[in-house]
Order: sequence, then C-alpha cells, then structure tokens
Amino acid sequence: MKIIHFSDSHAGAPPTGWKAFTDKRIAGTLNYLLFRKKQHNQEILRELCTRILDLKPDLVVCTGDITSTGQPKEFQTALEFLAPLIGNPSFRFLYVPGNHDKYVNDGECGEALHSAFAKINGENLNLDDMPLKIRIEDCEFILVDETTPTNIFSSCGYLDEKSSYAIEGWCHEKNGLPKILVGHFPLIDPHPILRLRKRLWGQRKIVKCLSEGLLDLCLCGHIHKPYMDVDARGRGVVCAGSVTKSHSFTMIEHSPDNGNFTFHEIRI
Repeated sequence: MKIIHFSDSHAGAPPTGWKAFTDKRIAGTLNYLLFRKKQHNQEILRELCTRILDLKPDLVVCTGDITSTGQPKEFQTALEFLAPLIGNPSFRFLYVPGNHDKYVNDGECGEALHSAFAKINGENLNLDDMPLKIRIEDCEFILVDETTPTNIFSSCGYLDEKSSYAIEGWCHEKNGLPKILVGHFPLIDPHPILRLRKRLWGQRKIVKCLSEGLLDLCLCGHIHKPYMDVDARGRGVVCAGSVTKSHSFTMIEHSPDNGNFTFHEIRI
C-alpha cells in the first residue's frame, strides 16, 4: 500500500466581516501578513498535486491546517489548489482539521470547515462523527479531531475523553491489521517544554497504546519541519511538516508480507 502524507499548507486571506476584527482572526491575519504569507507559497500545491498523481498512491492523507485563520475564503483557496486530488477515483483522500482550520467560534467559519471536510473526504464523512475508524486495503485508519478554538496565546490541541476512550478501544482490537492514527498534533512532541502552548493534551492513554505496539503509526503535522521518530519496522510518529514551507511531503509504503512501513521524504 502506498500512502502520500502532507500537511500545513496555510492558505491566507484578509479578514472578512466585522466579526473578524473582534476575535482571534485579527491576530492570525496579522501573523499571516507579516510572516506566513512569505513562508507559505500556495503555488507549491500545483506541483504537489502533479507529483502525487505521478506516484499513483492508494491513499492521500492531509493532516490539517490548510488555512491560516479558518475563514471561508481561505478554505475556498485551499480547495481550488487541491482540486486535482479531490474526488479523484484513483485513490482515497483523507483530511483532518488543524488548529488553524478551527480557529474561532464563528458560524460561517464552522460551516466552511464542515463543507471542506466533507468535500475532501469524498462527501461520505462528517466532521461531527469523529473519531472515525476506516479500513483501506490492509490497514485501519483512525481519524481524530484534536482541535478546538483557543485563546489568542494558545495553539494547543485537546484529545477529549470520549475520543481517547474510543481510540483506546480500537487499538485493543486484535484483528491483525496495522492501526494508523491520523491527527493534526504529534502524539509525542519532540520539545514538550519549549512548545508548552502548542502541544497536544489528553493523549496519555494513546501514547501508551503506541509504546505497547497496539497503535502502529501516528501521522501528523502542526510542526512545520518534517521529522520521523520510528523504530526499525517503521512504527512510531511521522510528522509531514509544512508542504508549502519545507517544500516536501512523505511517501509511506506498507508491505503486507512483513508488516513493515518504509518512508521517503520527497522534495518538490
């Protein structure tokens, strides 16, 4: 099985509507204009789509932050750039939101996220139904929404008790299939103290499942520099980084013969 994994493309747009000037979006837009706009070139996504189509994957996974402040115009831009991958009959496309996609408690932003989630996931998944377990070929994928709007000083994620309980139960199912968690935040942050206001909380039980071999792989983004923390068989955490900043994505291959995962970082 061949899996393509990318993340954190961060489309941006000016704030729209008066509400955008009264919540976290004004700070996020300022951050985008000063920093992210220079760092995240959306045109890279055209080459990304071309390379992915050439590689003929079985599955494409995006682990969130396709926007900068979760505004409808940003989701529209992201969907336009990713159009060659959306609804493509040659492979399945899975997407989970990042903290920038669920940036504020705003009705229009929420509707845009729900619509984008449905479109990217083939119109057969609902954001409110997560966590979800899906079998694709010889692997099981667990999709989780770890995001919630936070205050202006926080970019943290939270795994609520209901999601943690469901994921733990799925990890303990003995069906012989590799289990892959698809979420935005790394289960194990490489710098937990330095990144205290950006890390994931509530993940302790799932980290235990990973350490005990009940969970095979965690695919994530959030941290813009790609990295892997895996064992000799390819079990562990794989962070795709930011495709529009690092100009790279990850190709993962799973061999049903020996059960191993192998990884290739592909530069664009």
